[in-house]
Amino acid sequence: MANISKYKRERLLNFLETLKKEHLDNDEVLVSIGEIESELNSKKYGLVWEEHDEEVDKLLETMVPVFSEQSNKEIVCSDSENFNFLLEGDNLHSLYLLEKTHRGKIDLIYIDPPYNTGKEDFKYNDKYVDVNDGYKNSKWLSFMEHRLVIAKELLSESGIIFISIDDNEYAPLKLLCDEIFGIENCLSVHHIQVRYANKSLNERKAFQECLEYVLIYAKDFNKFDANRPSTDYSLDKFCFEIKEKVKTTKQVINGKEVEIFRKGDWEIKKVEPSIDKLKETWVTGSIYSGTGHGLTYQKIVEPRLNEDGYGCLYKVYGLGEDGLGYRYFTGPQKKGATKGKMFTGVPLEVKTEILNGGAKKLGTITNFYDFSPDFGNIRQEGGVPFNSGKKPIKMIKQFINYHKKKDITVLDFFAGSGSTGHAVLSLNEEDGGTRKFILCTNNENNICEDITYKRLSNVINGYSGHKGISANLKYYKTDFVSKNEEFLSDVLLDHVVEMIQLENGIKIDNDKYLVVLDEEKADEIELNWESYTHLKKIYISRNVLLTTSQTEKFSKVELKIIPDYYFDFELKEAGETW
Repeated sequence: MANISKYKRERLLNFLETLKKEHLDNDEVLVSIGEIESELNSKKYGLVWEEHDEEVDKLLETMVPVFSEQSNKEIVCSDSENFNFLLEGDNLHSLYLLEKTHRGKIDLIYIDPPYNTGKEDFKYNDKYVDVNDGYKNSKWLSFMEHRLVIAKELLSESGIIFISIDDNEYAPLKLLCDEIFGIENCLSVHHIQVRYANKSLNERKAFQECLEYVLIYAKDFNKFDANRPSTDYSLDKFCFEIKEKVKTTKQVINGKEVEIFRKGDWEIKKVEPSIDKLKETWVTGSIYSGTGHGLTYQKIVEPRLNEDGYGCLYKVYGLGEDGLGYRYFTGPQKKGATKGKMFTGVPLEVKTEILNGGAKKLGTITNFYDFSPDFGNIRQEGGVPFNSGKKPIKMIKQFINYHKKKDITVLDFFAGSGSTGHAVLSLNEEDGGTRKFILCTNNENNICEDITYKRLSNVINGYSGHKGISANLKYYKTDFVSKNEEFLSDVLLDHVVEMIQLENGIKIDNDKYLVVLDEEKADEIELNWESYTHLKKIYISRNVLLTTSQTEKFSKVELKIIPDYYFDFELKEAGETW
């Protein structure tokens, strides 16, 4: 098929060249031919689908999305100044605003998007997409692409994203993510067992699915350093001692200084493990074919077998990170043998760690995990009913813990029952972290108010035998302002406080944090300056002109200019400024 496609493309392009020569004087035809050529020469490999427009995207042509704080839903149960955020509304609009406040600032994203099973789990333009929809897959891909493109922009340079999916859209989602994030940034595809193998969902089916998948991508794989599992470094294998019985002369073999000890000129003993003893390793497999040690063996030891015979020891200088200055290799020890060993000491870096109290050996993160017991008990988590798509916090905590830092910002823009927020708070309680979360969800069937918010409130305040976890939460709702407002800048100013709070994860409390949007507010603060004993920071509009005395007083705390990027683009479109 690939060859037919290639030949067909070439035939069509050649035909277009002929058409161009025949219509050199017709600009309209030449422009059309150029567009056709561009299409033919565009993508040769990758994911192709029918693009679809979303009504929520079209809305942005005439309206400006804004956040309005629902102050009656604020939760303050921590002395910390850090706030978490729950954003109600279509997640595309929330992401649009987060692009302004959090571009390049999100450390970790976990999402559990609709799986597009055709069973009323995926809505497009306010209608469920069923199995009979001829554009079922392309609508889902368009929906996901719009959101994942923004998600990439939100990730920090060392950021990472996790996406749960099942068999229905796994294959196209993998291709889409390879295209958006880069195939080289795919760190893993985790296989998650979500139910017991003997649990039948539909006895009429010959095949039953027990696994779901989690696609894991870094913004830049070179900059993400995973929190890998580790064990105490063991010295048990460092239990060999080599004795040189004779003096030999160094000779140069393939650019390396080497001493050769023939059979009988050396001996090896197994002794009690110790930090200054050696470990033996067979030079076979990947060590033989894929390491510098294997290459040394091939260049120095193997070619000497006919000349030196069996049972020799080779002391090769200038190798190793154990500080010895050399590495021992043994050739084949008896007739018929073909492989040998190398003997290495404890690496200097590890020695230092051991002598300073202990050393760890890093393991790897595998790509299969059995969470079927946790999925089975999931109804108990968070104290809210949510029977479809709920994910266990144990799984999400494991993903969050792949990030080494404990002060990261975590985003979930398909928040559903709020499992990600629950996981963040639970992990903070376990390890003393200060991670923050931002959750986005719509309010279809009151899910945001009755499920997501309720669960977060339960977790923070405590519920049915679970003690509360100290945290703070703000609840925003997405609203819209018409771009045709006569004084658009004035209307948008009413929503600047929400943007400041969201970007900085704080509360403008008129105690530690103040906002100054006009000279009247500046005058009021100056008049009551002595009462602001806890003041840390003032966010001030660049259009406010401070007096000399105000400048002197305000300089005692941090002054921060309110950024133009909150609504600069929309105001320029309207021909306005702040």
